[in-house]
Order: sequence, then C-alpha cells, then structure tokens
Amino acid sequence: MADYILVLDEGTTSTRAMLFASDGILVASAQAPITQHYPQSGWVEHDPQEIWDKTLACAQEVLPKAGGAAMIAAIGITNQRETVVAWDRATGQPLTNAIVWQDRRTEPFCAELREAGHEAGVQERTGLLLDPYFSGTKMRWMLDNVPKVRGAADKGTLAFGTVESWLVYKLTGGAAHITDASNASRTLLMGLEDAQFDEGLCDLIGVPISALPGVVDMAGPLAMTDPALFGKAIPITGLAGDQQAATIGQACLAPGQTKATYGTGAFVLTCQGRRIPRSTNRLLGTVLTQIEGQRIYAIEGSVFVAGSLVQWLRDSLGIVQVAEETEALARSIPDSGGVVIVPALSGLGAPHWQADARGVIAGLSFSSGKAELARAALEAMAHQTHDLCAAFTADGAPWQTLRIDGGMASNDWMAQDLADMLGVTVERPGFVETTALGAAMLAACGVGMYSDLDAAAQGMRGRLVKFEPQMDAAVRDARLASWRKALAAA
Repeated sequence: MADYILVLDEGTTSTRAMLFASDGILVASAQAPITQHYPQSGWVEHDPQEIWDKTLACAQEVLPKAGGAAMIAAIGITNQRETVVAWDRATGQPLTNAIVWQDRRTEPFCAELREAGHEAGVQERTGLLLDPYFSGTKMRWMLDNVPKVRGAADKGTLAFGTVESWLVYKLTGGAAHITDASNASRTLLMGLEDAQFDEGLCDLIGVPISALPGVVDMAGPLAMTDPALFGKAIPITGLAGDQQAATIGQACLAPGQTKATYGTGAFVLTCQGRRIPRSTNRLLGTVLTQIEGQRIYAIEGSVFVAGSLVQWLRDSLGIVQVAEETEALARSIPDSGGVVIVPALSGLGAPHWQADARGVIAGLSFSSGKAELARAALEAMAHQTHDLCAAFTADGAPWQTLRIDGGMASNDWMAQDLADMLGVTVERPGFVETTALGAAMLAACGVGMYSDLDAAAQGMRGRLVKFEPQMDAAVRDARLASWRKALAAA
C-alpha cells in the first residue's frame, strides 16, 4: 500500500526532498545547495535549471528508501515565495535567471506606482504593498529588460510562475501550468477575494495575463507527474508557499493563532479565519489556505534578514565557522556590550518597508569582539519580532503565544530571548522543519489520508518545548531603546 508522502521543499539556499510517513515521522531526506547569484548590489538570482535538476535528483535519491515510487501516495510541494521564473512553453526551457524574493531591483518602478497614487488601491485589493518583494514587478522587469522574455511574450509562448509553478510544470512534463492560491496571493496580481489573476491588476503592473498559471486549491488532485520521471505517475496533491506551509505545520488554523519562521528571513503569520485582513500598520493580508474553493486568511509580517545575517557573519566576516557557534558565543557574555545590529542588508521589511535602508552595527568599542557581534545578531531577531508584535497588536491581532520554527528556532538561547523580549510564551515543536510538515499535511489531505487539516495536525504533529518570559522589564526597555536608536540610523 502506498503510504508515504514525498515533500519537495525548495528554499532560498537549498532544495530538499523529504519522505514522511502518514503519522508525520520523517523517514528520509536529501538536500542540495542552491547557488546564489548577485549580479549587482541589491540583485539576487537563481538558475531555474539548477533548481529543477537538484530537486529532481533529491527526489530520486530518497525514493528507494520508501521502496520505490509505488509506495508514494502523493507529492506535496512548498517553495520560496515571490521568486519568479520565466520559461518558454514551446521548449520548456528557462529564458533567464529567476529573480529571487530578496531582490530589490524593481524599487524605482514601485516608487513610480506609489507616486502615481496606486498603493492604497493595490493594498485594498491584494493585501500587499507596492514593494520589490512581490512577484509582479519582477515579471515586469523581465519583460522590459530581457529580450528573450519579451520575444516569448510577443510569440505567445511565455510562461511566468513562482517556483512551485515551475516545478509542477517540469514534474508533469509541461502538462500543467498552475499555481496555488497562497503563492498567487503574493504576486500583486490577484485580489484576496478573486478566484484567478485579475486583468486590471495585470494591466497596472504590465504583465500579460495569458502568461500566468491557473490558480488552484492547495490540497486535492492537482496534477500527475510524468511517468518517465519516477517509473510511474504520482499524484501532486499539496501546494503551498513556504510560510503558509509552516503555519499549517504549526497547526495555526484558528483565528488568533500565530507562528514565526526563522529561516533566511523571518515571517510571522496570524490566522484570521475567513475574515479578510485589512492592516493599517503596514502588515500584509495573505491567503493561508484554500481547499475546495474555501479560503482562510492570515495577516503577515515579513522580515527580510534573519538566518542570512548569521550566514553573513560566517561567510563574509568569519565570526563563526558554523551557525551553531552563535549560541555558545551568546551565552559566554552577560550582554552584547552595547553592540546593536540592524540587519537591513536588503532593506527593511515589515512594518517599516524601507527598500533603501542599509544595515547598521552600532555601539562598537575596543572591547567589542566576536561574542558581542554574535549575540547582537541573535538579539536582532527578537528586536525585529518585537516591532512586528507591536504592529500586529495595533491591527487587532495580539499574540497570546508564539509558535516558532525554521533552522534558527533550534537555538535555545534565541528562543528564550524571544520569550523575554516579547513577554509571551514561545512554543517550539520537537520537529522544527514545519514548512515541510505543512506540505506533507496538505498532500495527505489532498490524497484522502486525512479528512481535513485539523485531523492531519492531530495525526502528524509531535511534542512541544515551551519557553516562558523571565527578563526584567527594565532590561527589556533599555534594549529596545538602543534598538530604536540604531534603527533610526538605518
């Protein structure tokens, strides 16, 4: 009996294939790094062919550990959101490098749209702000600056998609050009109440609607793989952007439940139920789930730099050899010695939304060393999250607890610092890769293993570790005052 779920988790820095049993236990995994390309300051690109080749190789590596493709009940896919791929439908080949979600090259076009007075209307329709973060302006840039993309558009063979759309296209041998509602809601091209992409929004951004995929549910019989890839056709029954998948994996499915994922960036989502979120504090409204055409929404705050700050300390400054060293360094000193890091290495995200902001290291002295820098880097996670917490509260979505996940969440010092600085209980699952687990839950529901996501959460989630606030209020206030002073300099 086919009783395994294969999850393809295509992230910013790596792609993975993860094999889950029906009870949520991880059976096997394979991982490969994704090359980061930085053609200019503020530009970030990936090679779509590399994404596909490595995703396929990882999938083929883990299949034997399930006993072959015949034992795979379904495939779930989760992906780095907002990253745009352009390919030719006639050849199935990418036309240029993918523009990654972190990329800031479209800020001048976003500024033009803001100055023309379009932001309020766009936010009302889509829940999003006019920022380079989102997919639509990346598509417009490709049309304006890559002759192959414009040529394919003129011929009617251009296909645009976010990463899950690209993977589905390749997995199905070009038979399916689809996107799920969670990824579609991050493009600036679909209204939160719309079933499909909107002609008016596409015209405003300058993207031909004919090049876009069809919008589908996040769970159900969505597509079938090309039998030649794995030896048999496997149903694709779950699709979700990574942050929605993590929210599902954390079982934040009731209004008010909140999760934060600390990966390359940091992303906080609070479930809003069927109520469409309307933020007045520069947070985002997004689709959390769509199953059988019914949507649940979330309000979201996105921080661009989290784990990538530690990666920068490691790779560019040599402060640590491996990311895990930051915890021991943070514990080795009583405080950061006044050092504060504002990690605006690719601008500031929510709730500030300043694309031209740049990173700041404040409070340096001759006594500052690598321990102070490492601790300040971890403290920056709590500082940025505190800013989001204040904005969520002002929008009527206060946090009672915070469920955390992602690679950085395994750092006990950081988890405790979050609880201390936020003044709320922080909960961490025993299995922190909840993005992949959420995709597995969707696929399991989509193939009929579970009746709904609540049942999947009961059957597939494990134990929790809790961190309770302990910090004195005066210490918290002093740190926040130093943070705000450094933030102003950014």
